[in-house]
Amino acid sequence: MIKFKPRRVNFADGRTPVMSNEEIDAFAEAVLADYRPELLKAPDKVDTAHLLEYYMGAEIQFLDIYNEDPDKPIRALTTLTDGDIKVFDPDNNCVSYVNLPARTVVIDNEVTEPGNEGIELFTQGHEGGHIILHWDVFLDKYGNPYKKVHDNYAAVICCQRSYIQNNTFSAKKTLADWLEHQADYFTAAILMPNKTFRPLVIRFLRENGVYSGSIMLGRNTELDILGDYLLPQYIQEIYGVSMTAAKIKLHKCGFVYSVNDIKL
Repeated sequence: MIKFKPRRVNFADGRTPVMSNEEIDAFAEAVLADYRPELLKAPDKVDTAHLLEYYMGAEIQFLDIYNEDPDKPIRALTTLTDGDIKVFDPDNNCVSYVNLPARTVVIDNEVTEPGNEGIELFTQGHEGGHIILHWDVFLDKYGNPYKKVHDNYAAVICCQRSYIQNNTFSAKKTLADWLEHQADYFTAAILMPNKTFRPLVIRFLRENGVYSGSIMLGRNTELDILGDYLLPQYIQEIYGVSMTAAKIKLHKCGFVYSVNDIKL
């Protein structure tokens, strides 16, 4: 696995890597070139479970993660140290504990329900983003967590449902905001790398009579259907991502935008 070495680090904010989206794109491309270079030559689905286990050396488990706050459900977590995590035992209708080794990615069982394949793909990739980008943010050079945890509990990175496939981290104010944005953007760059994504979208637009290179929503019904449904659906079929992930990527790349995005 390529070792991530950020050019800049904000030591005043928990050693958070300081990266532009372009830098994340470049690093994701380097990871794919090292992992499976053919993914940069032709659009295809990325097996994020294989990426986690084979390339990043992580273990994956599917459990019912216990939520302390039901209004902030946890979609996934990654263990930084060995220890216990709290889960819900549906068979006995009670809270229990599972002992896991460090570098275990736990995906909540709700994510694996039928119809959530794209979300599961992205969630696994998101946790991989934390592993490859943020490991040193939470652990010192001896592998000890910076935050004190109970001796029996694992130190973990918890990702709430609202953190993953999120397009609202525009005003990043906290450490968590930056880390979740970086993990999300990295995942999109892995699943839909610009080297294949941009030519694919341009070709699709031209084949559908759009030669300007982008679609502005809210002016033409046919273009609205093309940009807000048919194009994201095409991306979903090619890369295996969710419609939400496809729409966010298209928006961030400037291929689809709204009248409201235009600043006068």
